[in-house]
Amino acid sequence: MNLPWSVESPLPPEEWKSVRLRLMFDCCKWDIQSEDHCVAADFPLILDEEEWKLIAGKAEQLSREVLAAENELLSRPDLHRAIGIPRPIRRLLRQCVPGTIPLGAARVMRFDFHFTREGWRISEVNADVPGGFIEASGFTEMMGEYYPAYAVPPNPAKAYVAAVAKATGDGTAVALVHATAHYDDRQVMQYLAQEFHKRGMQALAVSPAHLKWQCGYAEITGPFLGKAGLLVRFFPAEWLPNLRLKACWGPWFRGGNVPMSNPGTALLIQSKRFPLVWSELRTSLTGWRALLPETNCPIDVPIGGEEWVFKPVFGRVGEDVGIAGVTEKREYKEIVAAVRRAPRSWVAQKRFDVLPLETECGPRYVCLGVFTLDAEAVGAYGRISAKPLIDQDAQDIAVLREKGRQKGDWQRIV
Repeated sequence: MNLPWSVESPLPPEEWKSVRLRLMFDCCKWDIQSEDHCVAADFPLILDEEEWKLIAGKAEQLSREVLAAENELLSRPDLHRAIGIPRPIRRLLRQCVPGTIPLGAARVMRFDFHFTREGWRISEVNADVPGGFIEASGFTEMMGEYYPAYAVPPNPAKAYVAAVAKATGDGTAVALVHATAHYDDRQVMQYLAQEFHKRGMQALAVSPAHLKWQCGYAEITGPFLGKAGLLVRFFPAEWLPNLRLKACWGPWFRGGNVPMSNPGTALLIQSKRFPLVWSELRTSLTGWRALLPETNCPIDVPIGGEEWVFKPVFGRVGEDVGIAGVTEKREYKEIVAAVRRAPRSWVAQKRFDVLPLETECGPRYVCLGVFTLDAEAVGAYGRISAKPLIDQDAQDIAVLREKGRQKGDWQRIV
């Protein structure tokens, strides 16, 4: 079966050193090294142009469907426990009525695509706080400078900033709300802040605790005092109740009058148990049914069976994903034990076979994250791994596109 992508030859060491330094200092990619390997690949992934158009269209369809499903789920509190929404948030969502639901603006999400023997499949949507902006924007454009015969996909960071400006106006203060103790989150906020500043907008990196809510409006406390015109949230919604006082976190789900990207209600579709309630919804989910593997509650499948992948309901970055024969044996046993103890905190997803890509380093497995912004495809985030599991050991890889020529008929210009 022909793969929809290939790779180019790596950059020479001196050019790659320059890219690494620019990544750190210009793009705030501070976590460039993980143990003994670089987290970024020194060669690009080349995606067929027609395939980009195909999966971009699929991502847009998935985005439209899931936003409609989120809207329906807001009026179905009876389903919230089934999809794993934490109890404090369920209680608050039960009180939601028209007029109290926060205003979503610049709704951004990322769909993770994999190429299998059956064609394209998705493993999940990151609808709450999707990462990858630095890698899909600054890193990809840098690599594109060294491979000029290929096209660069849209820049999701620039598209995001433009959408926020359209929703609020260029002179508005934007609060970049994140977990300030996590440097990997901080670097994304710092990078986006740079993009906002280039546009002449005021962007302030704050924690949720820096917001003081009054009548549904968020006032920023600290060195800057004033109302935020829009909230960009990079703080996982399921963590918000850890702030304890409902007055500090409740408006993200109910009663907030300031535009939010993304509102806390995105948690309804971030949950990996979302497919378990499809039969209860009126919303058409044709695209989802075609692309997402069969998903079940673990109590309905053989726990530990090789044909099932086990995932935590709100897991991120491939953390605690159990795949027999792929996840390290001891870790897999611990995951299976955790699934047996609390099956409703997990999902079982039918395993699919990802087709490997041959590289100079050996076979590699690719995940292509397609960003959508208000249901429009705006960029691609590539990751590549030596195993068929995309986790913290995977490398970020710049995704470039063919310009309508045959693969292999161009050599990189040095």
